[in-house]
Amino acid sequence: MRVIVTKDYEDLGRVAANIIAAQVTLKPESVLGLATGSSPISTYKNLIKKYENGDLDFSRCYAANLDEYVGLTKDNDQSYAYFMYENLFKHVNIKMENTNIPDGTEPDAAKECARYDAVIKALGGVDLQLLGIGHNGHVGFNEPADCFAKGTNIINLTQSTIDANTRFFEKKEDVPTQAYTMGIKTIMSAKKILLVANGEGKAEIIYKMVAGEITPQVPASVLQLHNDVIVVVDEAAAAMLKEKAPEYIEG
Repeated sequence: MRVIVTKDYEDLGRVAANIIAAQVTLKPESVLGLATGSSPISTYKNLIKKYENGDLDFSRCYAANLDEYVGLTKDNDQSYAYFMYENLFKHVNIKMENTNIPDGTEPDAAKECARYDAVIKALGGVDLQLLGIGHNGHVGFNEPADCFAKGTNIINLTQSTIDANTRFFEKKEDVPTQAYTMGIKTIMSAKKILLVANGEGKAEIIYKMVAGEITPQVPASVLQLHNDVIVVVDEAAAAMLKEKAPEYIEG
């Protein structure tokens, strides 16, 4: 696991975008596993800049998103389908038919989970998986649990995750309580993993993920077992790691 510390969030986005751009340049038909939330926004902005400058071509790429809220339609402004369109897809030349996101409106969880696993398998798996990390260590919506989830599954969101998402909705009762998400096995099957995190609020969980024990109670800790993981964090998110386990930091 490589840990790269950047001076701030903007620099984090530049470094992460360079890693993704290198992947697309080397393999134009790459399958990109994409994440939502605040952490990757700077990364997406930098990818858009590269496209606008003529340095990056997404026309042969495929995308497979990590997760989607159960119950939200694609045109709901809090859905992850909407987020991806607004923050990346509409600004670059990726073909929308090559983008894939779990269907939050499918009421049959077993059916939707099987469908999405089949989509990823048909794509040949994910070449580069972009991840954020929750304060409790979740990746995708794989919350702390007694065991690691395998394939795509439906998750009952923890209260801490629901509370963290409340700021995005008009009323607390509008906040989804379930989500479809790629499982840990699916994430770990990606050929390369890129995790980004920023802010002092992520410092403790970054330390636990990188230097702590591997446990499903900290789902992201399993990334220690992957053979190609890059973690890009700003100074604030790296603070505890720098203090307690600086040997994990590159350079």
